[in-house]
Amino acid sequence: MSDDQSSRSQGNKSWLERISQAFSSEPESAEDILEILRDAESQDIIDTDAMSIIEGAMQVIDMRVEEIMIPRSQMVTVKAAQDPKQFLPAIIDSAHSRFPVIGDNQDDVIGVLLAKDLLPLALNNELNWNRIREILRPPTFVPESKRLNQLLKEFKETRNHMAIVVDEYGGTAGLITIEDVLEQIVGEIEDEHDFDEETHIKARGNGTFAVKAVTPIEDFNEFFKTELDEQEFDTIGGVVLKEFGHLPRRGETISFGGLTFTIANADNRVIRLLQVTHSAE
Repeated sequence: MSDDQSSRSQGNKSWLERISQAFSSEPESAEDILEILRDAESQDIIDTDAMSIIEGAMQVIDMRVEEIMIPRSQMVTVKAAQDPKQFLPAIIDSAHSRFPVIGDNQDDVIGVLLAKDLLPLALNNELNWNRIREILRPPTFVPESKRLNQLLKEFKETRNHMAIVVDEYGGTAGLITIEDVLEQIVGEIEDEHDFDEETHIKARGNGTFAVKAVTPIEDFNEFFKTELDEQEFDTIGGVVLKEFGHLPRRGETISFGGLTFTIANADNRVIRLLQVTHSAE
């Protein structure tokens, strides 16, 4: 065995001994476990992406649906009283795959319409409510207080991808999708509909904005009416990095300039995506 292999083997053994000792008795906290795993990451035993996923999975255990749901005011819905030709443009523009169908009021969710199920009806010239009701999926309801790890397990078992969130009075508070939960574990999942090519800032609802780290600082200042320094850095990612004083991990938060910045996506080299909210007074 080469010296390099021997050294790596001894390093692995040392780390394995430490983790074995950690679990030989009851761990005092999740942070103790994370500290050991981060040490393993620093020795290249666990790569950065894997460590990020582990941290995200542990974070999900303590989070509830109400923290990440799409609020009622931001929901794209289909009204049962609408002519299909009236709601089709909204379905096409939103580019979502699932839509709550509501009856007499916003709290009366009668089903979930999948965009893909509409295509055969459109091709066969059968876009009428008699046929649409036949293809509606039953809605799933979850309370605001439900833990994300429990919801993810239910999504997996039932093969549902979306749930309607209800408040303590049974009213519709919002909705949540499996993608919303997975993003808490693996980081922001950007698809072609999250941002168009020229967009750097996107409203997420409830006073939260997703902001690309490459957003020019002057554009950021103009949008948020801030006066962050435009001389030292070209992008908001550079300003945030300076404020942290180190390369932050996903989930780390910092406040300055009247705003709170949370790292939504980053690796061991660069910040990619930020979640921005106005700081509490």
